[in-house]
Amino acid sequence: WRGWEGAPYSTLVPSDEVTINYRHGLPVITLLLPTRSERCQFTVKPVVTTVGAFLQDVQREDKGIERAEVFASDGSKVSDGTLMEVLLMNDFKLVINNTAYSVSPLVKDKLSSEHATEMEDIRSLVHRLFVALHLEDHQIRKERELLQKLDHLKGELLPLEQMKARIMDSADAKTSRLLWVGLALMSTQGGALAWLTWWVYSWDIMEPVTYFITYGSAMAFYAYFLLTRQDYIYPHAKDRQFLHYFYRKSRKQRFNVERYNKLKDDLAETEESLRRLRQPLHLRLPIQEISDKD
Repeated sequence: WRGWEGAPYSTLVPSDEVTINYRHGLPVITLLLPTRSERCQFTVKPVVTTVGAFLQDVQREDKGIERAEVFASDGSKVSDGTLMEVLLMNDFKLVINNTAYSVSPLVKDKLSSEHATEMEDIRSLVHRLFVALHLEDHQIRKERELLQKLDHLKGELLPLEQMKARIMDSADAKTSRLLWVGLALMSTQGGALAWLTWWVYSWDIMEPVTYFITYGSAMAFYAYFLLTRQDYIYPHAKDRQFLHYFYRKSRKQRFNVERYNKLKDDLAETEESLRRLRQPLHLRLPIQEISDKD
């Protein structure tokens, strides 16, 4: 026999003398060493191992090997710099000394479900290791971003908070004055009715007057319900009057209530995100919190 490129060899061995199996997702090439007469397994990493490196491993394992080459199915010699991943995609001939081995690698579609499961397990393990090694740095960067956003929101809210405090003080003062004015009017009304009853007229004349005053008050409370859809309860009425004064004062002072509420919502959301980020149990990592800001 005479092989490719004019290289002579005496024997063409069937493909079962050189087998390729997959273990933990990596190809394992098993072949018979010529001088030691024993089978030897070589585990290769397809994406980093070259054909030349594989042949050197075979020659180191058996010092009696003088010639080790790989030929493609069309007879062309495979370069030593070719990756094993490319070689294992097609059939090839492995020539050791004067013996040629016909090799038929398993294509990807023929891999067993067990091998596919092992590959998925390896990918999952690599992903978990990557997350464990890089998540802490990502969390620190995220925490710095949230702290910067928190400072920015607080800076925007500070003048609005001061303006809101002044408006609230003014509205609260007006509401309190209105309540005291109501008490003064009720006291004046009671004194006037008593004076008219005992000093000016008799009870027989004032009784219908008090009846219509009571009926008029009931009508006023009913009208309040129709306008507000709420019962006339003193705390609720006070709060309603306070909001009336507050919004009227806000328009005069050009205080943007909607923008203020939006900033408050963003601040609360940022603080909640920062709180969740600083929970080691939530991320299942012993993350050290940042004590200073860049």
